[in-house]
Amino acid sequence: MRTLQSFAIDQTHGILAQPSNRIHASSSELGWTSLFASRQDESPFEASFGAVEDFLLVRHQDGPVEIHGASGGSRFSRVVPPGGIHIIPGGADFQIRLGERLKTLHVYIRREVLLEVAAQMVSGDPDKVAVTPGIVENDRALGALLDAVSEALSNDDDGTPLYVDYLSQAIAAQLIRSYSGAEFQSQQSVLPRRGSLNSIVSNAIEYMRENLDQPIRLSDIADAINRSSSHLAREFRAGTGLPPHQFLIKLRVEVARDLLEKTHLPIAEIAFECGFSHQEHMTRQFRRHCGTTPAAYRRMKSN
Repeated sequence: MRTLQSFAIDQTHGILAQPSNRIHASSSELGWTSLFASRQDESPFEASFGAVEDFLLVRHQDGPVEIHGASGGSRFSRVVPPGGIHIIPGGADFQIRLGERLKTLHVYIRREVLLEVAAQMVSGDPDKVAVTPGIVENDRALGALLDAVSEALSNDDDGTPLYVDYLSQAIAAQLIRSYSGAEFQSQQSVLPRRGSLNSIVSNAIEYMRENLDQPIRLSDIADAINRSSSHLAREFRAGTGLPPHQFLIKLRVEVARDLLEKTHLPIAEIAFECGFSHQEHMTRQFRRHCGTTPAAYRRMKSN
C-alpha cells in the first residue's frame, strides 16, 4: 500500500464543516493517515453530500433519534437508538435529514486500507468488494472498535499512529466480513503458521528498534520490509502473540528500563529517546508494565 498522507477534515463529505456543529475532538492535528475521526454535537440539518472514495461510519452516542435520507436511489427513515452505526460506503452520494441534536462519532476509513485488507481476505478481485450501506444496531465488535477510536482521540497511550493503523485494519476486516457478502479465502490461505519468528517479523522488530525515537506507523514498517500492512499485522501477531502497537510499547518500556539501569540520563530525555510523547506518557506505560514508576525503578536498581 502506498504511504498515505495525513487524513484531514477537508477530505470528508463536509457534514462536519457545517458551522452549527460543535466538534469536541478531531484527529486532524494528530497525523493519522489510515482513518479520520471526530466527536461532535450535530445540530438539526438537511443536506445532500457528494461521494468521497473513503468509507464513513457514524456512531450515534445518544438518542434515540429519527433520521431520514436517501442513498443509491433508495430512501430510508429510521429511529436509531444509542450505539447505532450508519455505514456509508465510499463512492456513494447521499442525503440526510436530522431533526434534533445528536452526539456522534464520525470515523472515515481509507479506501486503500479496505482494499488492502480485502486482498488478504477474499477470493477474486478486492476492488469488486462492495460494502452494503445501512444502519446497524447490534454489531458489538464494530461498536467496540469505534469506541476504541473515540478513546484514542483523547488518550496519549492509545493515540499512537501505529495503534490507529491497527484499528483501521480491524474495522475494515469487520466491514468486509459482516457487510460485503464476499467469498472468503480458506482459513489455511489466510492465517500464517505459528512458530519461531520469521524474517518478516524479525525485520519489523529491527525497524522498530532503529526508529524507536520516532512516531512509527504500521504503513512505515510495512513499506520498509516490502509487505502490506494487513499481512504484516497478521504475521506479527502470529509470531509474537501481540499486535504491532502493543509490541512497540513493550519494546519502548524495555529500552527505557535498560537506560534507567545503565545511564544517568534524565528521565525526560529517556522518554524522548524511547519515543514516548512526554515523560508522563512513559511513566504511565512504565507503571503498567513494571508495576512501579521510572524514578522508583532507578532508585531500586541503584541500591
